[in-house]
Amino acid sequence: MQNSAPVTDDLHHQPAVARAPARRKTVGRALVALASLGFLLVLLVQILHTTGATAAGFSDWRPILIAYLIWAVAFAIAQVLIRGERGQRALFLLPAVFFTIAVVIFPTIFGIYIASLDWNLSSVEGPRFSGFDNLVGMFNDTYYWNALGNMCFYAVAVLGEYAIAFGLALLLSAEIRARKFFRIVFLLPMMLSPVAVSWMIGKSLLEFRFGPAATLARYLGWENPAFFASPWMARLSIQAMDAWVSIPFIMIILLAGLQAMPREVQEAAKVDGANGWQSFRHVTFPIMLPVSITVLIIRIIFKLKLADIVINVTAGGPGGATDTVSSFIYRVYRDRSNVGYGTALAMVYLALIIVLLTLLLRLSKRWTQKVI
Repeated sequence: MQNSAPVTDDLHHQPAVARAPARRKTVGRALVALASLGFLLVLLVQILHTTGATAAGFSDWRPILIAYLIWAVAFAIAQVLIRGERGQRALFLLPAVFFTIAVVIFPTIFGIYIASLDWNLSSVEGPRFSGFDNLVGMFNDTYYWNALGNMCFYAVAVLGEYAIAFGLALLLSAEIRARKFFRIVFLLPMMLSPVAVSWMIGKSLLEFRFGPAATLARYLGWENPAFFASPWMARLSIQAMDAWVSIPFIMIILLAGLQAMPREVQEAAKVDGANGWQSFRHVTFPIMLPVSITVLIIRIIFKLKLADIVINVTAGGPGGATDTVSSFIYRVYRDRSNVGYGTALAMVYLALIIVLLTLLLRLSKRWTQKVI
């Protein structure tokens, strides 16, 4: 009887991961430390020079970019020295990380620095450090808080846009005549630029003297059809124009979700005797809830950036009634030439958006788990 060779454990067949020697790890850590120290030193010298604390420094921020590139290359080499084969795999991810740091992290830090300056382009003194003066001015600025209140109104109005878009999506998913034609017609507003819409509707169709909408309103008995004269009428007009452009976007995503929904579930609801409302409430809406939450969050993000229609139609008027935060910050830059104060407003608004979206994502996750 021949002796059979022992079965080798599967663990011995696993590919070995190349590990870096201790000396290479030490060299890699030293390389990262030296590169980081050099980059921070160059950055500190430039910050002190810019703030006027020292005369030594650079004429521009180009050396900071060169120091950052050197640090990025040194960090990538160190990953290979320290982690071996795993470091080589990390090289495929590091360019995206470095790019994100360069275009997101650094501009945010630089924006915080600009927000601490008293920098008015119309002043001959140039920028000077002012600490928290811009934040104090923001808390006392009634126009900024009015713009934040308007943004709350515009953001809540997204729910109305969603309801209209859902109704249109249900209509276009049903078996009706000329369904493809209506799909194209309803998508036409989304193909237009908001600037073109503001001029085509706000400056032409809703024009007070000769606009077709104003003429029709006078014919129907409205003596003074001024769509942008009173605060609430102006807000509703701005919201209507923005909704006309944005509802097709919500509709097309909801329509895609309805088309992907399994028909067997709806047919089973009909067999069980559910009418149209019951089928929508207990079957269609819960299944569409993840898609609905996604499109609502995306739409709120776009709504928080609303500025172009307001700037072109009302310029924030009457009396700041239609101002959004973005349009107000734009006017702070354009009319006041106040770079420091405008940047402070933008940074605070960015922080508020991050907090709001984080809360919305957490609440939507909990609600989805309860419903589904």
